[in-house]
Amino acid sequence: MQNIKKIAKNTFRETFGRYYEDFEVGHKYQHRPGRTITETDNTWFTLLTMNTHPLHFDNEYAAASEFGKPLVNSAFTISLIVGMSVSDVSQKAIANLGWKEISLPAPVFVGDTLYAESEVLAKRESNSRPTAGIVTVKTLGKKADGTIVSDFDRIMLIPKRGHSVEDITNY
Repeated sequence: MQNIKKIAKNTFRETFGRYYEDFEVGHKYQHRPGRTITETDNTWFTLLTMNTHPLHFDNEYAAASEFGKPLVNSAFTISLIVGMSVSDVSQKAIANLGWKEISLPAPVFVGDTLYAESEVLAKRESNSRPTAGIVTVKTLGKKADGTIVSDFDRIMLIPKRGHSVEDITNY
């Protein structure tokens, strides 16, 4: 959710994300743009995270597998889907509080284009922080053809309006 914050006379800054009050249980947010995964994405992420499974970067090994070609690292898939959702659901978040029910029901390959969407499952005011609330969303990652490739619940601590970093600082 994009907003405009007035910084000074004739000076404005764009902001993103939602405050606690902006979330409503049952609302769904489709996150755009999507992203087409490249071989470089998969190889770099796999090597950066020290994942040595050859199914992600050895074409000959992967060709002998049931998939016939390299799989995109599943941790990259989840990271990408989370990243797609940030500007909409967690740009203002104080903290991620947890992840539940992570599933990867279909493989992802280089060249697949992924999209994400989130549904608000629950929200409640924080018991320990009166200026924030706890929001739970279910986020799906989908291929362009609609095949679901990731599914997880994410719990976040979200500031109430007037209490985000951008509200209380000159950020």
